[in-house]
Amino acid sequence: MPFGECSITLQDVAYQLGLPIDDEPVSGCLTEFENLMEHGRPAWVWFRELFGELPPQSKVKQMTVCYTWFYERYQFLPTDATDETVRIYARAYILMLLLSQLFANKNANRVLLRWLPYLASLDDLGRYSWGSAALAWLYRCLCCGTNRNVVNLAGPLQLLQSWIFWRFSTLRPSGFDVFGFPLASRWATFLPRNDPGDQRLVSARLSLDRLRVHDFVWEPYSSAEVGAVIHPEILADEHHRLWTAVTRLIYFAAIEWHQVDRVILPQFGGLQHLPEPALNIDWLHAKDGRGGDRWFPTYYREWHNFLALCPRLKTTDMSISKFESVSGPGQIPLCSRRRSNKEAK
Repeated sequence: MPFGECSITLQDVAYQLGLPIDDEPVSGCLTEFENLMEHGRPAWVWFRELFGELPPQSKVKQMTVCYTWFYERYQFLPTDATDETVRIYARAYILMLLLSQLFANKNANRVLLRWLPYLASLDDLGRYSWGSAALAWLYRCLCCGTNRNVVNLAGPLQLLQSWIFWRFSTLRPSGFDVFGFPLASRWATFLPRNDPGDQRLVSARLSLDRLRVHDFVWEPYSSAEVGAVIHPEILADEHHRLWTAVTRLIYFAAIEWHQVDRVILPQFGGLQHLPEPALNIDWLHAKDGRGGDRWFPTYYREWHNFLALCPRLKTTDMSISKFESVSGPGQIPLCSRRRSNKEAK
């Protein structure tokens, strides 16, 4: 960009989607996952327990179930539903919500059974870091989208769209002045124009080429209007520290890096210092936990053994950038980086 680098960060996830960013990782195996489940049991036995029945064999392919079967079977809750029936339908709704909104992929017509451990206890769903997992998946999808042979983009696209509309004033549609929390709900009724795709592409590229410094909103969440609707938990000090943390983001076998030190100062009220070289994680990008990748089950066990001892992210596990805000351009912020004990050795 003509004004420097910018990126979607954990702060954006917290404000835009209202999801937790500091809890247990959303992780597991894509293959042989049933052998790693707590109190392991055959996946289809567990499926029957959680959803009350098994899908027809025609709707099953390996460890996936046809999405349309889920939608048609659990679309409407019976009026005389028991408490157990309500729980079954709640699990089905949450599963469809995860796959269609936060973790959509290009194979959107299949439901992956790897989600069974997360649906077993509805009360435990709140202890996972859904926000950091969604950001990891978005990073991975955006990276894959840079391939010239890729024509479709997956991932939590409502997060990407809302981030664009909040940050780029010239790309923001008109008529959406009222908003609540989470902030992405502001665009719930937005419909793109019906122009042919190639025309919209040319228009978007032209808008990007014409961007000027003041067309990008560095701090969209600092206004009083946003402060009036935001959930107070988002503003807790421990969340502020995570927003500025250079740390790992985990979503199953997708491991991405929150390289926030490259954008932290302008997006958090300062001027950008000279960043360190971006971390090279090409090796991790080449791994997805499927097929011949036998490395992941081993690391999966190690991660969970480590997290059992240290379940929440701590400042000793990451780098945190600290700085003093500046009031305008041309001023140099006083910034320093406090590294983890491991990095300092």
